[in-house]
Formats: sequence, structure tokens, C-alpha cells
Amino acid sequence: MSIPAPIATGTFLYLILGCALLGLVFASRLTGRLSKDNAEIANVVVIISTISTWLFWLCAWMHQWHPLIKPIYEE
Repeated sequence: MSIPAPIATGTFLYLILGCALLGLVFASRLTGRLSKDNAEIANVVVIISTISTWLFWLCAWMHQWHPLIKPIYEE
């Protein structure tokens, strides 16, 4: 059994998003806009928020893919 393509694509996109945001924090640290302590906090915030939004997206996608409750249509 393989991983469905939309899950792999979405996971890859969230991975790219997280890396881009970490790159922005790193660039801000190099240019002096962020102090070392603030850059460390920003790294933690970026990682946690990226994982949280990916997990929320994954749960929403899975619930639409295999719904737990199927509607009953009355005629």
C-alpha cells in the first residue's frame, strides 16, 4: 500500500514552506534584524506552526477522503 499522491504532494509543499520560513529567520539573523535569542524563538515558532498546520490539513483531508459518518438520504 502506497501513500496517496495528494498526501505526498501536500507534505512536500509544507516541507518547502517550513524550509523557506526557516531560511527567512536565518536571513534575518544574518542581517541583524533579529537577535540570537529572538532567532531561536522564531525557529521554534516556525517549526511548531508548520507541523501544526500540516497536521490540521492532513486531518481535514483524511476526513474528506474517508468520512466517518455517511449521510442517509430520505426519500
